[in-house]
Amino acid sequence: MLPNPLTTPAALHRAETQWPDGIAVVDDQWGEHIELTWPQFADRVREFAAGLIGLGVRHGDRVAVWAPNSFHWPIAAVGIQYAGAVLIPLNTRYTASEATDIIDRSDAKVVVVSGEFAGINRLAEVLGSSIPEGRTVVSVPLDDAADADGVVGWNALMASASAELVEQARERAEAVREDDLSDILFTSGTTGAPKGVMAEHQQTVHGSHAWGDNGRLRAGDRYLMVNPYFHTFGYKAGILPSLLFGATMLPLAVYSPSESMKMVAREKITVFPGAPTIFQTILDDPTRAEYDLSSLRLIVTGATIVPVVLIERLQSDLGVEAVVTAYGQTETSGFITTCRPDDDAVTVATTCGRAFPGMEVKLSEEGEVLARGLMVMRGYLDNPRATAETIDADGWLHTGDIGTLDERGNLTITDRLKDMYICGGFNVYPAEVEQLLSRFPDVTEAAVIGVPDERLGEVGKAFLTVRPGSDVDAAAVIAFAREHLANFKVPRAIEIVDAFPRNAAGKILKREMS
Repeated sequence: MLPNPLTTPAALHRAETQWPDGIAVVDDQWGEHIELTWPQFADRVREFAAGLIGLGVRHGDRVAVWAPNSFHWPIAAVGIQYAGAVLIPLNTRYTASEATDIIDRSDAKVVVVSGEFAGINRLAEVLGSSIPEGRTVVSVPLDDAADADGVVGWNALMASASAELVEQARERAEAVREDDLSDILFTSGTTGAPKGVMAEHQQTVHGSHAWGDNGRLRAGDRYLMVNPYFHTFGYKAGILPSLLFGATMLPLAVYSPSESMKMVAREKITVFPGAPTIFQTILDDPTRAEYDLSSLRLIVTGATIVPVVLIERLQSDLGVEAVVTAYGQTETSGFITTCRPDDDAVTVATTCGRAFPGMEVKLSEEGEVLARGLMVMRGYLDNPRATAETIDADGWLHTGDIGTLDERGNLTITDRLKDMYICGGFNVYPAEVEQLLSRFPDVTEAAVIGVPDERLGEVGKAFLTVRPGSDVDAAAVIAFAREHLANFKVPRAIEIVDAFPRNAAGKILKREMS
């Protein structure tokens, strides 16, 4: 059931009432065991919102969060929105200059930032930059930084929530409208400078509910969250569906196959979404048999081209009840199409499924995927020209992806429009080539790009990752491709690499390959 109104504060009020004994979040990453019921989680959210109000945050103000996955993140995210403000998630891989650019462009009044993560002390970087000028910095969880100018420790902020401020927070929450902005997520920047995608509460809630409903998410599910919270896959397909359906959030800040398998076995994880590379590493881990992964019932993957063989192995090797692929973009809160849990194996392995409820999908004359419906963004922040170029007069969002639709409405993405290259006058869509190369023995993943060629204009170059200890012969791969592809599609060069450059959502950064 959708909350009424379609806002995250309304969803929080519903959660604490409907699941008073349900566990909202479990986190063992901070030297202590954190376990909060939904009413306890709601109280923390209200305290955080009250703390923001005490800092002078007003309805419609923007608050940025620059931190890894932890119990702090959902409290902060929902707390920001509870106070009537707008969430600005920041990629944990940003440099200080990149973060500064987005904080300035979004005009964030408060920045919630972690201390040391992945070997870098983000708080120290923030304090050494221009970010604190004219705004407040909230440190997570380093309260010893509270003496620094303009810095408020997490615990100090929560402790500042007087009864009067909490009451103001409740009033703010009641005043949030469905068409208020819930968040501004900046695109990954794989095709240029990041653009701020403005989403309203109703768009966000519709999308998150559709995702959870499709996965048959339910109270009692235990959801391992390795997808970064700053991305739609972690936030709108993770935190918010849990809020809407009563699932327990189990955040993991740094992914590793062993730690993930330990958590699945120890915590009886039932739901585990992630980018394809995550499941590839688990399937190939030599210690996998040591862990009991039988509690898993739902795996959702996407974010990039998914090798057919990966889907087959998830079903056969792990025995997971439902493996679902989905497709979306930041501009649609991450939701355009999805397979259903009861789809046959061929549909799940070869398509992105059908449109989510509330969404429509069609193809342009050029084969570009167009999407329209409840989850489409309001527009790009301070960029009406880009908005008009992306959303046409009839409300269709132009995704920039090339695809096909079968007779049942299942979408197959054949490639990014901008990834296409022309070899000898023929269009080549790398995804088709990558799917084939992923079938070659011992190849785990493939990425194909076009490189300049004096005679043909461009030719294909394939980058491959392979199973540890295997010996894949480049000439044999090319011969295999020649057996199955037209000559103009066959890569002219093969390079074996240890890993691909990726953004935090798992997408391969082809612009960094040559």
